[in-house]
Amino acid sequence: VRPVPMEDRIVEQIVATEPGWFVTDKIAIIDVDGLLFNQRMGWFGFEDNPVSLFIEKLDAASADPRVKAVVLRINSPGGGVNASDIMHRRLLAFKRTKGVPVVAVLQDVAASGGYYIASGADVIVANPASITGSIGVLVQTVSFWGTMQKLGISTQAVTSGPRKDMASPLKPIDSGDVAILQGIVDEFHCNFVDVVAAGRQNLSREQVAALADGRVWTGTEAHKLGLVDEIGYLDEALALAKRLGGASAVKVVMYSRPWGYRSSIYASTDAASPDAKAVNFNLVNLNLAEVFRLAGPQFLYLWTGRM
Repeated sequence: VRPVPMEDRIVEQIVATEPGWFVTDKIAIIDVDGLLFNQRMGWFGFEDNPVSLFIEKLDAASADPRVKAVVLRINSPGGGVNASDIMHRRLLAFKRTKGVPVVAVLQDVAASGGYYIASGADVIVANPASITGSIGVLVQTVSFWGTMQKLGISTQAVTSGPRKDMASPLKPIDSGDVAILQGIVDEFHCNFVDVVAAGRQNLSREQVAALADGRVWTGTEAHKLGLVDEIGYLDEALALAKRLGGASAVKVVMYSRPWGYRSSIYASTDAASPDAKAVNFNLVNLNLAEVFRLAGPQFLYLWTGRM
């Protein structure tokens, strides 16, 4: 039995300190991992809201005058359009007010919404075997109408207008509904391209648009295309952040709940892959809570290959 504090507020943990006398400057590692939705995650909503937690960590780094740079450690296939956009905007606001460099390091997966957030960093470093890209938008619709007809089940929605039950799974897929959804998808896609073009000074908007067909690339391929700046690992990202922040010696810190002890910069994160909460069927990892969350129509900056 290990007692833990009753206070839920995030705390700073020092995970590495460079040699020297009176080392006070810091680099903060902030994780962006797992599916990104603006709601509590996990079974029964017991885990943090990823958007809220990200903002809480940014605020902690912003309030500490000794933080000279931030490293975003990204391991996420993305998530909701709104969640990704809020996190990206808050990152830009942090950069304006704090005035310190931000280096994003792309690990296993930093696709779609994960890459959307990385575009707000000053420099993007990618592991050579990381998977990134997937610049695009998805809204998944499903209809159970045909199966219901075979089972003798009928439904009747009473609506105030013909589009109030748009994309309902209880009616046939309607071409008019699809056209409306396509218009929204196109708008969000244009915004995604704009965000990447704004962050990638080496690429024109036309070049970004040509790459924005939803495909993914390895970190090495993304570097050749100009979507990332350097190939490297967390160590290189920290060294780069230290140099850009003008620090001679630093402590590396992370923020977590009091019970989330971490022993080094390579301490495990929640990651993009399912964990013990998942139900395993042979080679397929099925996280039921996340599947149920995606059952309804949602606009997503998400690489579904990582589901």
